[in-house]
This record gives sequence, structure tokens and C-alpha cells, in this order.
Amino acid sequence: MDVNEGQTPTQTGGEESGVSIPEELSLLPLRDTVLFPVVVVPLAVSRESSVKLIDDAAVSGSRVIGTVAMKSPEIEKPTLDDVYRIGTAAVIHAMLKPPEGVRLIVQGLRRIEILECLQTEPYLRVRVRVLPEDTPEAELPQDAQMELEALRRSVGTLFQKVVSLSPDLPDELQAIPQNVQEAHVLADLICAHIRLPIQEKQGLLEIIDVRERLRRLASLLHRDLEILELQTKIQSQVHTELGKMQRDYYLREQLKQIQKELGETDERTAEIEELRAKIEAAQMPEEARKEADRELDRLSKMPPQAAEYTVARTYIDWLVALPWNTSTEDNLDMREVREVLDADHYGIEKVKERILEYLAVRKFNPESHRHPILCFAGPPGVGKTSLGKSIARALGRKFFRMSLGGIRDEAEIRGHRRTYIGALPGQIIQGIRRAGSNNPLFMLDEIDKVGADFRGDPSSALLEVLDPEQNGSFRDHYLDVPFDLSRVLFITTANVLDTILPPLRDRMEIIELSGYTEQEKIQIARRHLVPKQMGEHGLTPDHIRWEDDGIRAIVLGYTREAGVRNLEREVAAVCRKVTREFAEGRTEPAVIDAEAVRRYLGVPRFEYEEIAERTSQAGVATGLAWTPVGGDVMFIEATAMPGGRSLMLTGQLGDVMKESAQAALSYVRSHATELGIDSNFFRRNDIHVHVPAGAIPKDGPSAGVTMVTAIASLATGRRVRSDVAMTGEITLTGRVLPVGGIKEKVLAAHRAGLKRVILPERNRKDMLEDVPEEVRQSIQIEYANTMRDVLDWVLEPEDAAPAAEETSPRQGQATPERIAAP
Repeated sequence: MDVNEGQTPTQTGGEESGVSIPEELSLLPLRDTVLFPVVVVPLAVSRESSVKLIDDAAVSGSRVIGTVAMKSPEIEKPTLDDVYRIGTAAVIHAMLKPPEGVRLIVQGLRRIEILECLQTEPYLRVRVRVLPEDTPEAELPQDAQMELEALRRSVGTLFQKVVSLSPDLPDELQAIPQNVQEAHVLADLICAHIRLPIQEKQGLLEIIDVRERLRRLASLLHRDLEILELQTKIQSQVHTELGKMQRDYYLREQLKQIQKELGETDERTAEIEELRAKIEAAQMPEEARKEADRELDRLSKMPPQAAEYTVARTYIDWLVALPWNTSTEDNLDMREVREVLDADHYGIEKVKERILEYLAVRKFNPESHRHPILCFAGPPGVGKTSLGKSIARALGRKFFRMSLGGIRDEAEIRGHRRTYIGALPGQIIQGIRRAGSNNPLFMLDEIDKVGADFRGDPSSALLEVLDPEQNGSFRDHYLDVPFDLSRVLFITTANVLDTILPPLRDRMEIIELSGYTEQEKIQIARRHLVPKQMGEHGLTPDHIRWEDDGIRAIVLGYTREAGVRNLEREVAAVCRKVTREFAEGRTEPAVIDAEAVRRYLGVPRFEYEEIAERTSQAGVATGLAWTPVGGDVMFIEATAMPGGRSLMLTGQLGDVMKESAQAALSYVRSHATELGIDSNFFRRNDIHVHVPAGAIPKDGPSAGVTMVTAIASLATGRRVRSDVAMTGEITLTGRVLPVGGIKEKVLAAHRAGLKRVILPERNRKDMLEDVPEEVRQSIQIEYANTMRDVLDWVLEPEDAAPAAEETSPRQGQATPERIAAP
């Protein structure tokens, strides 16, 4: 059964007379409708079972059916449990069959109560009991009649007020209380016409006592009337406010004309003229000037109360605040620039030379506005960000730094469109405004840590910003006018380059900043870190005196890093302890030498003896690895155990590193005779290769040389020299191929106190170009073409080590990955 919402009951003339209600009725469930006695309503029937019911009722002579409201309108095939027990007997007056179903005109007769279900298919048929009407008014006591009349008049008056305030009810309904005198009929008619939830209408239908029904109806009408009065009040206030705004607008327009005749101006006119003067002084490009004038014209015609007024005013403020034609003069004195860079940073010659080259070009071609896009790539703590500040100070430019770490929204770069509430330009335009010039040094920090999600890819937005061919007309989404970024000197920083979008990386000139050497760290601490920490802790040279051996002790024994951040922390720790001693009464100056460092910082955290201890038995070789935070020393351990010719690998190795281990084992087996290895060694033993630390993932081909050395050492029983580290990729024929990260790896060996490093022959140029001279002088470098050269250099004589068969497997290793030996 489907009933269209909003159907209005028609006027009635009283109860239907002469129609008898049988004990058994066909039951028509109603959706979102409650039918009251004496009320005539139209119904639309579309369910197949309900159409069948109507057809059978039309054929019968009585045309009387039972109607009852459904508890839930979503039920498609209701049962007796899905309908209420109290309903209304109704007679069908008219029926029409359009293509979409059946339309009826029915009139309620009497309230009925469902006693039991007699039939469920094809439609419900039930046994009912006609509920008795309340006691007639003439038979009631005098006081009851007076109360009933008072309730009837009160409900009639409330209904008339509701009709007058409700836009959904026609005014003709106000005549019902005058035309209907029977209290129970009036109550049912009003119940049928007012808008109430189905549950409340059903509750009114189930109330037999007329006085109780009128009391409940009066309460509901009171509630409805209060809501309608409040709604009318709100609408009246809105109309009043709109009328006031229109009145104020007309008055202001008249006031403008009067002030114009008198030669006076109001505050708003003065504000518009002030903005016009700022636009004139901003010296914008033609397109930006047209947009500013257009927005100012809109603003002058807009009342201040309008929602768009603040948006337009903010937009104009941004346009006039940008430094369209304001710039700073570059300091082209190359000697002075070099002195500033040297004073702020020790070393980093590549960067300094690149800045001086840029100044030389500017000096010979002042009209050139093509600036390089530099990217400082290196481990943390080597001074990438502070170097940007130093370059800005040396050049005499304004400096602005923007951190890109964790940015995932493209709008951070390009801004939001003005259609959004609270929209602002992106960080690029905001940075230009804060810098106050159109040629600042703009540092984009941590460009390798930019993310991407459903809001866009900031890396893609940076493609235009960092392209000298395109950024001359950068268009921010908020401004929507081009701004020239070609005069900005962009410098980016990164720890690793792999995570940077390849097209973005291609737009930048990469300058690698590797780790510092021991001597460089001592000089940095002496020149920068120690004075800074002494100043922060309130110490003077009269309180503390730093010796070179004390700084060297911190560098070698308490830090092992590519940068100097941990070094600065340890210097700060010493300063704190000295400050405390003076606060507690110390008077003589503190001399910070190696012994004082040990006293203040405790036992050194790093010892050189570790490498000698780790390589004290056969099967352990020292390799060199590149990491995002600089180079590091890596140990590769190999052990043998009785088994069936298999290779086990542990230590979280990647696929490339696993293949290097298999190639290493194949090389050693194929050259077992010339290496002096027992022919039955690999047939009787399993080989287990482990690369500590097990919790750190590792990959790459550069450990191939070290793996061959470890396996050869294990099989021959000859230990690997403890002062040697190596790196290089190998082939099955034993050739040593070049690898990357040579500077970082050599510096790691230097920090670890190693005296000899073996590199591929084809990496000789990298060693000579990138590694500082002092490191090359302190470490003996051997260049290998084949694995035979490496093994001859690193394996000790046979009589210096125990036999290979006596080596025992290491305990407590991670669960190995077993690979069949080749």
C-alpha cells in the first residue's frame, strides 16, 4: 500500500449512515497515513496484494474495508505484527484505475480493534470489533458537558490560530470549528488535518474518551502554535534586517551625493582612495594592475556588510603588499663574500666556489636574471640550512626558509582558490611578502621529504617554481595573476636524492656535502661550536679553556657521525658541567683536555679496538657502506657447519645483496684449488653468511668484495687483516667493478681508525676528486682490478690463523634464509 505524502483530507458532512460493518474485514495497511472516522481522503494503491483487495471489495456489495497504519513504512509486505491493532473501518466511495495503480476515495466510519488474523494471502483478512463511541453529550452530567464544551471551543480556537500561521493549511479550514458542533467529530477532523508524526496521530486514534482526546489534541496544538509563532518571528526579523540593510544602503548613497556636493568624503570613500593610492604605488605589472583595479571597483560598489566585501578587501591587500618592484642590490665584492662564507663555515669548498662563480657571472652580466637552482644534498648535521643563511648574508639578500618536510597538500605551494572560505596564497607568495623583496634567497628545506595524497602532489607544483624557464610567470591560485620568481635565488636541501621526483631533481644543480673529517670537526668545534656553547652557558675564557686534544677526544671517542650535531651536544654537556662547578663555588679555570673530557663525559662510547676484536678469527671481513646519514663500517661474518651444501643468509638483506652473496660463493668454489681450499670443504659444510646489525635493512652490490673475502677467509682458515676495509662489486670471473659513495665510505673508514682501504680501480678518479687531501695522506689506498689482488692484500699468512675446520658457528643468530649452493 502506497499513500502519497501531503494528501489533504476532504470536507465531510458527518458519519456515513446506513453502512453496516461486518465482523470480518479485508485489511488495507496504510503507509505514513492514519485514517480517522468521518474523514474522507484520497489514497493511491500500488502493491499487487492491495490492488487485489480493492478489486474484491469493489465486487462485493458492502465496499467496506479495514484500514490500519503500518509501524514502519519501509516494510514492503506487512504482516499482522507490522501494523497497529487499532484502525478504522472505511467505505470506498470511488475508484479509478490509472496505469500506475489504483486511486480511491474512502471515508472513515468507526474505530475498530483487530482481534485475530483469518487470512494472509493474497492479502490480510481479520476479525474485528467495532469500538464503542464515548457517551453522548446529552447523557453526560452538567459539569462534564460544560468541560467538554470548553475543550471543544479551546481546541477550535487553537486550530484556527494554527491555520492562520501555517503556510501549508488553506484558510478555509478555519470554518471547521463553527460548522462542526459534535465534539468527537471536531476532534477527528482536526487530527486528520494537522501535521503530526504517525505515532502521535495513532495515539489520538486510540483514545476513546472524547474529553481525554481533546486534552491531548489541545497540548499538541499548543506546541505546534509555539513553533509557528517562533518561525513567524524569525522570518519577520529577517525581513526587518533586509529592509534595514536596504534603507542603510539608500541613505549612504544619498549621503555620498551630499558629501560630494559639499566637497567632503566619508570613511569608506577615504578607504577606497587609500587603496587606490597603494595600487598606484605598488608598480604592478599590467595584468595585476587590471585585476586590482577591477576588484577595487567591485569593492567601491559593495556595502561593507556584504559577505564578499572582506574577501575582496583581503585580496587587494595581498596584491598591494607584494614587492612587485622592490629588490635588494647583490654584494658583488667577491673577496668580501668569500670572507663572510669562510667566517661562517669551515671547509665546504665546492659550495663556496659555486657561489663565487655565480657572482662572477652577475658581475660580468648584470642584466642576467637567470639564477641557478641549487640543491645541497648530504647527511644531517653538515650545515646545509645554516649555509643558506650564510650565503644570503654574504650576498646582502633577504632570507626566507620554508620547511617542506611532511607537506602533502599542493595548496601549500600554489595556494587556495578564492572560492574557499579563508583562502590564502601559498607559502611561496607568503614567503616573498614576508621577505619584502622580489629577489630574496628562498630556502626550501627537506625537499626529499615531500609527500603526496588525495589533496595533490606538492612535488609536481614545485616543478614550475624551480624551473628558470617557467617561474618568470608563476601563477598562484589565490592571486590568479603572474608573479616573477626568476629573480629569486632558490636553494633546496635534502638528505637523500632517491625520494625526489626525477623531473624535479633534473631541474636542480646537485651539490653533495659529505661528512667532515676529524681535522675539519676539530676546526669547526674550535671556531664555531665551542664559542657558541660558551656564550649560551655564560662562560668566558676566564672560566674554561679548550685544548685540541680534548676536542679530539670528543670527536673520536664520543661521536661517530657525518655532521657535527652530536659533537655540539657533547660540547654543551661539558659546558653544563663546568657551569655547575662554578655555580657550586669553583674559582680556578677549567682546562678541557682528554682527561677532563673522560671525567665529564664518562667512558668513551666508541673504541678502535672493536674492529681488531671482530676480525680476530677467520671468516669475518670489514666492509664499507653508504647510508643516508653518511658512510659506515660494516662487518660480514661467515661460518661453516656440517651439512648439505647450502648457503644461508641473514641480516635483512635485499635481493641484490643476496645475489652478491651467491656470486661470492660461486667465485670461491670455482677458485678453490688456487686458493688452497680443501676440495671436500664445500661438499661437507653448509655456509652461513650474516651481516650485522640484523634489525637494519641492507641492499646493494658494493659488499660483493667483502663477502668473497669473508668466505675465502673461512674456507682457507686465514684471518682478514684488522686494519683493512674494502668495498666493490664483483663478477663471477672475479673482476672488481666500481661503486658509489666513495667519499662517504672513505671518511667512515677514517673515522673508525682504519689505515688501509681497498677500492675498485675505476673509482680512483672519485678518490682523487672528492676525498680531502689530509684523509688521503692518512690512509693507504689500494686499487684492485680483480679479486685475486684483494685476497693477496687482505688475508694473513696461513700460519697466523687456526684451521678453517675449527671455526664454530656463532650463537643467537636470526632465523636464516636457506639457499641451495650453486
